[in-house]
Amino acid sequence: MTAERGTVQSVERAARILKELGAGPARLGVTELSDRLGIAKGTVHGLLRTLERQELVEQDPETGKYRLGPAMLQLGNAFLDSHELRSRSLLWADSLASLVTESVRVGVLHGPSVLVVHHVFRPDDSVQILEVGASIPWHACALGKAIVAYLPAERREVLLSQELPRLTGKTITDPGVLRDVLQTIASVGFAHEDQEGIVGEAEIAAPIFDHRGVPVGAIGIAGPVERLLPDGPDEELAAAVKQVARRLSREMGAGRTAVRGG
Repeated sequence: MTAERGTVQSVERAARILKELGAGPARLGVTELSDRLGIAKGTVHGLLRTLERQELVEQDPETGKYRLGPAMLQLGNAFLDSHELRSRSLLWADSLASLVTESVRVGVLHGPSVLVVHHVFRPDDSVQILEVGASIPWHACALGKAIVAYLPAERREVLLSQELPRLTGKTITDPGVLRDVLQTIASVGFAHEDQEGIVGEAEIAAPIFDHRGVPVGAIGIAGPVERLLPDGPDEELAAAVKQVARRLSREMGAGRTAVRGG
């Protein structure tokens, strides 16, 4: 193995360790990481020590197990600060949350999941959890379905052919049914989700397009199912989401014909 190949392999292994530590809330030890990743314990230990020196991971002094370090937060914040869709959506998301008095999320497609890049709390005094950085299977949220409905057919079929995990009893996991749902979304211009990600919660979302007419993300409102879907999607809420999505698309450079079904 050449020095260059060895360096590339070390970087790849370090990245896998970081992803594994970021996949769940639990801290992981050297043996656990070795077993999960199929990497020798000595190699894992050496990489963890290097990552620890850079503050990308930190070790719990009591258990000896590892978790992500403070430098990862800095990197995550830098990513969000430089994300064009997020920066352009800040004011629009705030105004939408005030208008509909529900929480608002902005998401982008990342592999088979939607990454939440911005989240505005519902404007009341209820206890809420910030969801920025959350990753949700695309088929289990309106944000994901709103994006995928407008993707090129080939890419859409790839996503439909992959594993579609069931999060609740109402999660749609049949590719044929999802294909029909996506076709309907493309015709009406918005998507809705009825307790498919979390029991009791619903979401209404619309896609955001760039100057190429390509969906680069989606914006949506989330809240109790009885408020968002009293008898199907609330028409006024859907109209408000679509209007904000159209305005955001224009800011991203989309032409007037980019947003269909509007």
